Amino acid sequence: MTNNSLENIKDINKKRKSIAREYAEAIFIALLLALFIRTFVIQAFKIPSGSMEDTLLIGDHILVSKFAYGNHIPNEIPFFNIKLFDDIILFPKLPERGDIIVFKYPKDESRDFIKRVIGIPGDLLEVKHQKVIINGKPYVDPFARHIESPSDSPLVPRDDFGPVLVPDGHLFMMGDNRENSQDSRYWGFLDSNKVRGKALVIYWSWNQLESWVRFERFGKILE
Repeated sequence: MTNNSLENIKDINKKRKSIAREYAEAIFIALLLALFIRTFVIQAFKIPSGSMEDTLLIGDHILVSKFAYGNHIPNEIPFFNIKLFDDIILFPKLPERGDIIVFKYPKDESRDFIKRVIGIPGDLLEVKHQKVIINGKPYVDPFARHIESPSDSPLVPRDDFGPVLVPDGHLFMMGDNRENSQDSRYWGFLDSNKVRGKALVIYWSWNQLESWVRFERFGKILE
């Protein structure tokens, strides 16, 4: 084998290593960028239950803004839900009444819930025969869905609840599907530090019962 042949082989090997290195670097940068976006900017969530019907349906996939209420300092090992230290939020901002938010379920922070903000700090809130009353005035919620008549049982807090005063730094959450939602009527107030982000838009929707895509829900802005 001549010297020229050896040099050509070396050049080919160098080019292969260079190309492989470029691909590896590109993949590494893409993973870092994806992790950054997921942590600080936007994250995708899938709706697993009907507690927010008809606003959100089972099988809807949504995008959630991670910085709408402040910047959360990462304190969990990604994909393992292992918490390293207490929640720290830079430039915190409280959600507004009517916002749809994703948050850590207070009874099990490894699970994410999605509900609508009904009560904000300082509100005197109660439910009378399914009607929400805030600070002595009826709260008109156009997204509330009722499929059953009010219950007369004192053991059912869903239809008659309170009055309660929402404390500082906390929120009162309710699902739009009022007779089928585990929310603040059952587990209490939500610490605003547990908010993960604000629901923005539906980007994909799959109807499992019909095994078909709900094209008409693509791009629906959530309000």
